[in-house]
Amino acid sequence: MLKVGVNLPSFGVDETAGVREHARHAEELGLESIWVGDHLIPVRPFLDSTMVLATAAAVTEHVKIGFGVMVLALRPAAWAAKQIASLQHLSGGRVLLGIGSGGSVHGDAAWRAVGIPYAERAQRTDAALEILPSLVEGKPTNVNGEVITLSPGATMPPLLIGAGPMRRAARFADEWYPAFSAPAEIAEQTRRLAGLAAEYGRPAPRVTIGLSVGLGDLPASVIDAQARSLMEYGMTEAEARGGLVTGPPAAAAERLAALAEVGVHRVIAMPFPADRLRQSELLAETNRLLNGRPKPAAVR
Repeated sequence: MLKVGVNLPSFGVDETAGVREHARHAEELGLESIWVGDHLIPVRPFLDSTMVLATAAAVTEHVKIGFGVMVLALRPAAWAAKQIASLQHLSGGRVLLGIGSGGSVHGDAAWRAVGIPYAERAQRTDAALEILPSLVEGKPTNVNGEVITLSPGATMPPLLIGAGPMRRAARFADEWYPAFSAPAEIAEQTRRLAGLAAEYGRPAPRVTIGLSVGLGDLPASVIDAQARSLMEYGMTEAEARGGLVTGPPAAAAERLAALAEVGVHRVIAMPFPADRLRQSELLAETNRLLNGRPKPAAVR
């Protein structure tokens, strides 16, 4: 069964006033997980991801809460571990931990602000990933030559590794988290990932996919604007438009079913239309058509 999650609005403007409402709404609709992006100085405003997820955890009971993704190397590893463990306690163990090293689209201002060379972000991410599980779990851990134990420890959440060096995902990930990938591309990459994971004596990570979603009857101008936005991340226009999931829930369910057939076990919808509550409702309808679930009370 394909799991379906949705990004929360966390932009720090008027529409963000409903973070609590959006989190509760997603849970009522039966979506599996809610997610938030992370960066210190992004190309568009983000609230602090840990604060948003703590707020979401406080007003929900069952839905999983996910970093999509935490830019780990912008934080000291011990502080990141403390935040993650705290969220595990506050949420009742519902954290899904996406980790990335920060895309080039955001530039290097954040890295300069925290005194970390931009060119070192990948190696610092890998170094932090080596010690993060033991820190979160409250085990004695050597950090910069000092053995420390964080308390209270918590269960290490499932670790999702975002797009970047595939060997990082093979070495550390429970799940691999690329975005905007087509089924044929995913099938090829997962075969390669399985081979790399075997070199480390690890099982192949499962696959979670991020998708830019605009369901229902949308003006062409809204879809065009989103395609241009994706092109800022280095995609061609054809790739950007191919990465959009649009149209009625039935069409979206067919797109998601094609991903499930190549081994994807979770999709994270990133709605781009303004009415995000309605997008969550249409996404829940897509989920119902895809997985045969009964319609939740929230949309009956």
